[in-house]
Amino acid sequence: MSGKLAKQIRQSKPFQSLEEEAFLNLLRTADALLQKEAQLLESFGISHAQYNALRILRGAGDEGLACSEIGGRMITRDPDITRLVDRLEKRGFTTRSRESSDRRVVTVRITREGMQLLGALDQPVADLHRSNLSRLGASNLKTLIELLEQARD
Repeated sequence: MSGKLAKQIRQSKPFQSLEEEAFLNLLRTADALLQKEAQLLESFGISHAQYNALRILRGAGDEGLACSEIGGRMITRDPDITRLVDRLEKRGFTTRSRESSDRRVVTVRITREGMQLLGALDQPVADLHRSNLSRLGASNLKTLIELLEQARD
């Protein structure tokens, strides 16, 4: 089972450590999974970061969130949340407003169009995740989740 990555990347020397091999396997796997998701999202005209921001805003409900809060909740970091929100707003997926209680705070909310886009994506994304990972089985998926959480701690 071990050693597949070395063959895939045509590495002739052994990895320096198991940690290095695990890390590179994780990156290679994440890239492969993200590529598939990016293709799906691209067919709907949005990027992975835009999809992530819209999901965060859907979860926030009518209250919306400040850009900094969106940035803090992103799965993958985006250095310019303001520009990301600009693009979503231009497409009609979000709105922004200044709060009367604190004019410095700009709150971002998802629009009906943004909700409709996410609604159209929910099943295809779920199907993609299932097709990519279901062969691992529930027990292995739970173990994988636990291991990844431990690695992040």
